[in-house]
Amino acid sequence: MIAATTAKGWDFACPDWVERLRHGRTLVPELPLNEAERARAIGIFNKLRIPDVIGQPPMREAAGDWFRDIVGAVFGSVDEAGIRHVREPFVLVPKKNSKTTGGAGFALTGLIENRAPRQEFLFVGPTQEIAALAFDQAAGMIEADDERYLQKRFVAKDHIKTIVDLTNGSELKIKTFDMKVMTGAKPKGVVVDEQHVMSSLSYASRVMGQIRGGLAVRDDSWLLIITTQSDEPPAGCFRADLQLARAIRDGRLRGKAAKMLPVLYEFPEAMQTDPAKPWADPKNWPMVLPNLGRSISLGRLEEEFATAREKGEEEVRRWASQHLNVEIGMALHSARWRGADLWETAAEPELTLDGILARCEVVVAGIDGGGLDDLFGLCIAGREKLTKRWLYWFHAWALREVLDHRKEIAPRLLDFEQDGDLTIAQTGSEIVDAVTEVIGRVEATGLLPEKAGVGLDPYGIGAVVDALAGIGIEHPRVVAVPQGTKLSSAVWSMEWKLKDGAMAHSGSRLMAWCVGNAKAEQRGDAVLITKEAAGKAKIDPLVAGFNATKLLEANPEGVRESIYEKRGLRRL
Repeated sequence: MIAATTAKGWDFACPDWVERLRHGRTLVPELPLNEAERARAIGIFNKLRIPDVIGQPPMREAAGDWFRDIVGAVFGSVDEAGIRHVREPFVLVPKKNSKTTGGAGFALTGLIENRAPRQEFLFVGPTQEIAALAFDQAAGMIEADDERYLQKRFVAKDHIKTIVDLTNGSELKIKTFDMKVMTGAKPKGVVVDEQHVMSSLSYASRVMGQIRGGLAVRDDSWLLIITTQSDEPPAGCFRADLQLARAIRDGRLRGKAAKMLPVLYEFPEAMQTDPAKPWADPKNWPMVLPNLGRSISLGRLEEEFATAREKGEEEVRRWASQHLNVEIGMALHSARWRGADLWETAAEPELTLDGILARCEVVVAGIDGGGLDDLFGLCIAGREKLTKRWLYWFHAWALREVLDHRKEIAPRLLDFEQDGDLTIAQTGSEIVDAVTEVIGRVEATGLLPEKAGVGLDPYGIGAVVDALAGIGIEHPRVVAVPQGTKLSSAVWSMEWKLKDGAMAHSGSRLMAWCVGNAKAEQRGDAVLITKEAAGKAKIDPLVAGFNATKLLEANPEGVRESIYEKRGLRRL
């Protein structure tokens, strides 16, 4: 349990969080809480009974101290002026740690400890099923009260998923996450369950903004976000909140912007990225399983993990993301491209376009552009001097209308735009001009081959060919690269380069996503790379990379004199 008072003040940083995880200590730092209010709230929470378990045990037995610390921090942080200082705990906890049940108990605790009349509380679930489960848990806790106090004070209205306090008219409403969740609502407290599921919705960030905006007008409001890690690379509002929580936890963000209380049950990054996979050792699992021995057992998890291993790498990653909060850097599927397993090992985050132009003896460009709903991909690839490694830089463009037509991936595309690896354009001509400008930079260095320096789909966009001709780059320097199974050699070349450590890329999240979307189909002695899922799974920048690889296979040479060399500005 956390201490009630300390001189530290309202600082939510927890820089020793790894050691706390290793020793099973609380992740809630010491805070100057009101001990009486803290104890009162925990006392209420402890008496609630789990309704769907034999014996209906009270939370004092079924929940761990880790959750009581969150309850105490939120409800014990209101000062004499009525200002709540712990307003937004962000809790990342694996499945089977009584997440939804605990969230329902937290919301009910808020309703019970509330003294003001006609207050509104919300529990927001990502799906109708989860929202219904939360309501059943909260209503069941009222029915299970052996002192019958809760049964006299509250009435549960199943048809509208609402629990009403008969003494003061306050209500706890259980809702499904959608654009109407805040319509007419002025809540005092909100629980958001499984935010990572909601973040895939195009309007998720707007709804979360509405929730926070509705709470901001009150000094005593609170918002509990409790979620599991995503089974895909984090995106949208979930990723934004997770990154903010980590920055506060690590002490990188302090002051007025650090309002979130981070409670993150996750392995340190070094354990998640270590090729030896220390996170896969059951001896380390208690670090991220705060309810171990109550709602979850180590033996059961070991059995499930063994089953996941039998099903393959894709299922292992999915299982680990949900049951151990291991963050997926790249979503792998069973029919994945073989190079996907090796992609992350070739990442050099410091690799830029300028770096490639400075380090390479020859540079080519690969282009792939599909329909209006697709991405437009560009790959600049070069052969490094001395080492002869192949270095790759990728960028993508999307028309703004794609955000409306492909709402399911809109949050992810906006993340890539923020990273600087994707540009949202208003018109096709903007994209053509931008691509031409980049290739013009390559041409200016003298590294672009005299033949086959720019490769694109034979059915590519004619406007690009015309624009390149306008700056003096045309056939035979611009060539059509046969697609489909005729790209097999490029696919295999990149696989071998990845295997041998003979290629590098910048490690962007954009390309991790595209590579994860690629599906490999065997066609006789050839291989065909397609999308893992039509519409939402984009691979255009990766195909641009294959087109560039096809040109590098011909062992080209950059033979033109650079304009920078003419001016005495280029140094090799």
